[in-house]
Amino acid sequence: MERKVVYIFLASLILILLILTGLYLANNNYQNTNDKSQTSDDKIGVVVTVGPQEEFTKRVGGDRINVMVMVPQGADPHTYEPLPNQMKQVQEAEIYYMVGSGIEFELTWMAKLTAMNPQMEVVNTSQGIELLPNTEEYEGNDPHVWVSPKNAKIMVENIYTNLIEIDPENKDYYQKNRDEYFKKLDELDKNTTKILSDQNNTKIMVYHPSWAYFCRDYDLKQIPIESQGKEPTPQGIASLVDQARRDNIRVIFVSPQYSSTNAQVIAREIGGRVVFVDPLSNNYMQNMKKVAESFANS
Repeated sequence: MERKVVYIFLASLILILLILTGLYLANNNYQNTNDKSQTSDDKIGVVVTVGPQEEFTKRVGGDRINVMVMVPQGADPHTYEPLPNQMKQVQEAEIYYMVGSGIEFELTWMAKLTAMNPQMEVVNTSQGIELLPNTEEYEGNDPHVWVSPKNAKIMVENIYTNLIEIDPENKDYYQKNRDEYFKKLDELDKNTTKILSDQNNTKIMVYHPSWAYFCRDYDLKQIPIESQGKEPTPQGIASLVDQARRDNIRVIFVSPQYSSTNAQVIAREIGGRVVFVDPLSNNYMQNMKKVAESFANS
């Protein structure tokens, strides 16, 4: 009987030890998970409007930030409407880096987005950029400021200035990232000038006039197919065909956000071809090199 009591006591003791060990491990695992969650939460939540801003922000902020793009790849910032999950992310963001140049998405949505999150800081990344007037068919300024590497440097500087204000402890980190990216943008600018320096025909025909700042920097002139944001009339197409023939244009450039139907019509009439160039790619450096080469080969 006494031995049986001893066995019961030992079994109970082992059971208690197992339970305590399990509780310890569970609590330790919870702490580790919670620590990881807190580490993730330490990142600054940032929202941007278009793809190129994503690269600008990530190159400066590095692993200190999380970035969400409002207008996704392939969407048109003139007409895009944000999804419910994007709205939720805006509610949780700390900063909105708006383009600030009059892009239609921001004109339509910024007031609503900021009303959803009044604590969110809004930064105009175009501050300091000399805005160009739109083509004569449009009113206001041309919003596509980022297609100029020179303008991109100003936008990056505005992002950097904001980040060191809200997170001064990591100023050296942001400064190092900014300076490294500046070198890449300077190299892009230099190489683009070189690629386009021997261009005989300085006129490019584009569907949507997204390239005014690029053309300003590299002595080109864009001829838009759109008229006041609308498809051209048959008379308009005929006029564009005549102009393309006069100016010896053989390539029609179309952004992937738009239909290429009318561009294809003009290309057939002039014995030319359609080439897609994207002003909204989030792989800015590589994409702008491709754009420069496409314009040079036209």
